[in-house]
Amino acid sequence: MRRHPRRGEAGREVTDAPSAVPSERGAEVGRRIGVGLMYGLWKPRVLGAWRVPASGPVILAVNHSHNVDGPMVMGVAPRPTHFLIKKEAFIGPLGPFLQGIGQVKVDRSTADRTAITGALGVLAQGGVLGIFPEGTRGEGDFASLRAGLAYFAVRSGAPIVPVAVLGSTERRGRLIKQLPPLRSRVDVVFGDPFEAGDGSGRRTRKALDEATVRIQERLTAHLDDARRLTGR
Repeated sequence: MRRHPRRGEAGREVTDAPSAVPSERGAEVGRRIGVGLMYGLWKPRVLGAWRVPASGPVILAVNHSHNVDGPMVMGVAPRPTHFLIKKEAFIGPLGPFLQGIGQVKVDRSTADRTAITGALGVLAQGGVLGIFPEGTRGEGDFASLRAGLAYFAVRSGAPIVPVAVLGSTERRGRLIKQLPPLRSRVDVVFGDPFEAGDGSGRRTRKALDEATVRIQERLTAHLDDARRLTGR
């Protein structure tokens, strides 16, 4: 069942909370850290980064099969990116760090108004929002999408750029089994930007459901193209 950002699970209502737009400067710091770590630990092969619009609001829709996928995209994307990240990751010293580099904490158990407002604020200021549309780690095949991506795309009018991360789960590392082998190749393939809406400006549940179907078709097609292109 698809979930809409203004509807919580089990009928829980959305609660409003004050929100600040994540720091663009912080996201740029995060991008620089990501560049050093990703290129230092692995061998990213980046294809199609020129397809990401050089300015204006953009949503990166990324498949998600490994924890390294988000940091990898942060490090290789041509612009600083604010990812929606589950609140469970914001533990201990990692919490202030993630907030400091402009990432958005989201409570996936309910309609998190603070996260929604922060994400829309990123797009309203012409920034880049990163989303794992499957909602959680899985096969990374875009087989099941939540409605959040459609909501942000339709609400903001920002184009979606599909991103396929391939190779992060092919083998386990010898030193750290939870990570890909050091100096192994990870492919990141950016696709052509597209609009999620139908041009009507509608934001009804039906409109979001229809947009989600269109998005899934485009993301799945991009993943197939990326696999053929990379041989993975």
